[in-house]
Amino acid sequence: GGSLGCQTVYHLAKMGMTNVVLLERDRLTAGTTWHTAGLLWQLRPSDVEVELLAHTRQVISHDLEQETGLETGWIQNGGLFIASNKQRLDEYKRLMSLGKVYGIESHVLSPAETKDLYPLMNVDDLYGTLYVPKDGTMDPAGTCTTLSRAATARGATVIENCPVTGIQVSTDDMGVKRVKAVETFHGTIQTPVVVNCAGVWAAKLGEMAGVKVPLVAMHHAYVVTERIEGIQNMPNVRDHDASVYLRLQGDALSVGGYEQNPVFWDKVSDKFAFSLFDLDWDVFMQHIEGAINRVPALEQTGIKSTVCGPESFTADHKPLMGEAPEVRGFFLGCGFNSAGMMLGGGCGRELAHWIIHGRPEKDMYGYDIRRFHHSLTDNNKWIRERSHESYAKNYSVVFPFDEPLASRNMRTDPFHKVLTEQGCVFQERHGWERPGWFNQDGAAPVLDYDWYGAYDISKNQNYKYNELLGKEYTFDYPPHHHVIKNECLSCRHGVSVFNMSYFGKFYLTGPDAKKAADWLFSADVNKIPGSTVYTCMLNKRGGSEADLTVSRLEAGAANLPLAPEANGDAYYLAIGGGVAEHNWNHIKTVLQDEGLNCQLTDYSEDMGMISIQGPKSREVLQEILDTDLSNEAFPFSTHKVCNAVGHKVRAMRLSFVGELGWELHIPKDSCLPVYQAVMAAGAKHSIINAGYRAIDSLSIEKGYRHWHADLRPDDTPLEAGLAFTCKMKSTIPFLGRASLEKQKAEGLRRRIVCFTIDEKVPMFGLEAIFRNGVPVGHLRRSDYGFFIDKQIGYGYIRNPDGGVVNADFIKSGKFTLERMGVVYEAKPHLKSPFDPSNNRVKGIYPDNYHNVYKANAQ
Repeated sequence: GGSLGCQTVYHLAKMGMTNVVLLERDRLTAGTTWHTAGLLWQLRPSDVEVELLAHTRQVISHDLEQETGLETGWIQNGGLFIASNKQRLDEYKRLMSLGKVYGIESHVLSPAETKDLYPLMNVDDLYGTLYVPKDGTMDPAGTCTTLSRAATARGATVIENCPVTGIQVSTDDMGVKRVKAVETFHGTIQTPVVVNCAGVWAAKLGEMAGVKVPLVAMHHAYVVTERIEGIQNMPNVRDHDASVYLRLQGDALSVGGYEQNPVFWDKVSDKFAFSLFDLDWDVFMQHIEGAINRVPALEQTGIKSTVCGPESFTADHKPLMGEAPEVRGFFLGCGFNSAGMMLGGGCGRELAHWIIHGRPEKDMYGYDIRRFHHSLTDNNKWIRERSHESYAKNYSVVFPFDEPLASRNMRTDPFHKVLTEQGCVFQERHGWERPGWFNQDGAAPVLDYDWYGAYDISKNQNYKYNELLGKEYTFDYPPHHHVIKNECLSCRHGVSVFNMSYFGKFYLTGPDAKKAADWLFSADVNKIPGSTVYTCMLNKRGGSEADLTVSRLEAGAANLPLAPEANGDAYYLAIGGGVAEHNWNHIKTVLQDEGLNCQLTDYSEDMGMISIQGPKSREVLQEILDTDLSNEAFPFSTHKVCNAVGHKVRAMRLSFVGELGWELHIPKDSCLPVYQAVMAAGAKHSIINAGYRAIDSLSIEKGYRHWHADLRPDDTPLEAGLAFTCKMKSTIPFLGRASLEKQKAEGLRRRIVCFTIDEKVPMFGLEAIFRNGVPVGHLRRSDYGFFIDKQIGYGYIRNPDGGVVNADFIKSGKFTLERMGVVYEAKPHLKSPFDPSNNRVKGIYPDNYHNVYKANAQ
């Protein structure tokens, strides 16, 4: 019965569900909602969050009042973001450009203009500010009361003073656990769906059903001042660099923030309703100092009251939503990191849609519980360390290439040690350490977490990895831009090795495997055994839940981990490692919903994978593999098991960078000898290691999609330029096919476009796209293409008239990209400007290629 519970029941009722019950153990808002600050800021560095916040604002400021005639307590007094350095103002300018796509008014102000707007503010140390006039504050009690009234008017039931004592789970004939009933002191309610909106107490509710809820409770505080003359009608302030916010409260201010040493609440009590903790002034005093610096009048102002209550925090400071992997029908709507009021409306609507239609309307992957690997969600060390770091960094500038320092080295592959010694700077994805780029000045290992020096733990000294990460804290090209360039051009002109071992590696086998493959995969993967197909997996609405490669295997005896036992059809799935859990659960859910008799087995940890790419890759690999690698004997998109220096490997001729190349899928114990043989054979060709920063650049240059950047659950393959992955010419039914056929017949209302600009200006995604001066979308992803020597961006554009977006619409427009308020002319491309005829992947390089390379190098 807090913000999320009330918003979810309201949206379920609004979508036509009448059999909805909200159970509140005490009274509405008794948990953490009643003491929230209730701030709403419209701009965030995420397009989806901007849309979620916009919906909350619409519900609170307009819809509820219209429906019920009751006021919710919305106050539109504006919001002011404070920048005391250039980096911070650059971040705000990025938000301003994104806001233009969504029609959100915002203004970058000078210190003098800020003083005019907010006369009580000290602007001496300011670099500038971002002013958003239509931000405001919400009243938690008023909002939740109005939401519950609107829901009950539509047939929902709200029961207060009714604690849940148990959740019954049954196991069906296929061995799948499903929600059966909810038990209370007053009786049992039979239901197939439970939504856990219990906030700080969500983990306990999860335990009742055997569901892991990875969040922690911490003390989170603010103080309310006495009356301040002249503060009336001032905007709310967020001074990120001082880690403090100032919320207008009538003629006073609430002051709060995020500190480096928050207090954990380890013994979460069930009896805690409308309750508070004593404020720890030693912890809180830093916020008072920051606030007095910003509004000096506070030094002479007394404190009227203190509010220190529990809040739930998660490993990446994002909520936990969606159906739990352990139990069907058990949904999460918790872990809101003190943003439950402002995200509640948007997330309540998405949750309601998820429950009714099986998936949300927007791309909610960033909040989906399935973004975390199952090995982490009950790992207490990981949850605590990550949640602490996310809390401490909540007000830090969001830089494009940031990495966590907490709970690293949770999952490492067989190459980890040898690559560390060679200067590998790792990125963390899904608990895995994957290569980011290779530092030329020696090893930079990731050390144990030092808690930022909090809790009397001594900070890591001379921490090279952290220093290199610090150099990434820029909206410019990083100091090691030339290193990534070298990794990319070595791949384009010679040969590079990429360690991609963190990939998910699954086998799909069993009596219904072919039926499952036909239904699950958008492409026809039932080619002859030995074939490998790039495909998408879709949802009912035709949106892309995943992209992956599927290899059809020979039937035969088990030779694990390289081949499963298969009497009939068997498939090997290779999946981007950061989204493996999401893929696993999507496949399992579809198999369950369709009642298909197949086995999905996970061999991700049992095999490594290296990808050898570039015009010299064939010469290198021909030395170590006992099979003919010619085009005729080993065509693109095929695979075979062969010997590499006495070790069995599965070789696949594939490329994620747009060059001639092979992936080697290698049993764990054989990884190092095979890698060493590749490096030895490649020495005379100047082979080098390359990382994922190079893959990002090479793949965008080639126009290959990244799932969850250029390709999301709310993008169809037709919109994403991936129609070739859909077996539309066949008659084979597949999940999402009907939606694609409808979309194809009606014409595309939005589609992805490639843009290049001539200026050497870094872009990272979220830059606004204008056609003839009108905003039509924003970049999803952008990177520097070193071979074509241009900045490249991909974004979805729509027709402002709501009409079809076709080739003529793109060719006839004059496009510009806006980055931090500055506009650049952009050239649209319907095809990738790099090797549009796909010759290089086929191994066709011009005869004079190496002479051209030498000329380019000079």
